[in-house]
Amino acid sequence: MSRKIALIGLASAMFAATGVAQAKGCLEGAAVGGVAGHVAGKHGTAGAVGGCAIGHHEANKKEKKAQQAQQANAASAPANKQ
Repeated sequence: MSRKIALIGLASAMFAATGVAQAKGCLEGAAVGGVAGHVAGKHGTAGAVGGCAIGHHEANKKEKKAQQAQQANAASAPANKQ
């Protein structure tokens, strides 16, 4: 029981330290990873942590790709002469 309380405390401290800006992609990845870890052998916590990391990484890649596309569109747009 004390191990479970320690894990909850550690997870709470990690979420408080990272802030809202770091949560992009983490919640969805943690949910999927938690379920997968639980199904794979009662490792839901480890799956949630891994899923959060992967979800955050994928969200960053998606955001970077969108920024590059936006910059490419801005660069190829004709300049308005007035």
